[in-house]
Amino acid sequence: MFIHQLLTGREISLQSDMTKALKASGFLGLATMMVVGLYQFILLSGGTGVPSWMIGGHAHLGVISILAIVMGFAVPAIGVTGQLRTAVTVLFIAGQWGIPGVVWVGEGAGLTFLMPTAFLWGLALIASMLIMLYKTLTQDPATPGGGVSPASLADD
Repeated sequence: MFIHQLLTGREISLQSDMTKALKASGFLGLATMMVVGLYQFILLSGGTGVPSWMIGGHAHLGVISILAIVMGFAVPAIGVTGQLRTAVTVLFIAGQWGIPGVVWVGEGAGLTFLMPTAFLWGLALIASMLIMLYKTLTQDPATPGGGVSPASLADD
C-alpha cells in the first residue's frame, strides 16, 4: 500500500498511518530480534556456536528497530508531511528489514548472490536520514518542535 502511494505520488490522507507504520515496524523488529536472541541462547546452551551472520543480522535489526520507533516520533515532531513523509517511512522500513534480511538470507541460506542488495537497503536508510536532515535544517522555527523550547530539563 505505502509503496503504491509512493510510486503514484498520491498523498497519504492519514498522516498518522506513516508514524504508526514506523512504530509498529520497530516493535515487530524488536520482537523478532528477541526471538532470534533466544534461539542464539539455545544454540549456545547446547554447546553450538552462533554463526557470525546470525549475530550480525540480530544486532542490525535491534538497533535499526529502535531507530524506527524513534523515527515514528521524530517525523511528526520535525513536521515532515506529504510525499516526503511517505518516502521517509517506506525507505526506512525497507532498509530496516532489508539489511538484516539480506544477511540472514544471503549468508544463512547460502543465497550469496543477494548480498550486493545490502547497498540498496543501506542507501534507502541513508536517503530517509537525508530527508530528515533536510527537513530539520529547513524547518520553520514557528513549527511545533522547530524552535527553542521554554521548558528546562528536569533534575530528577
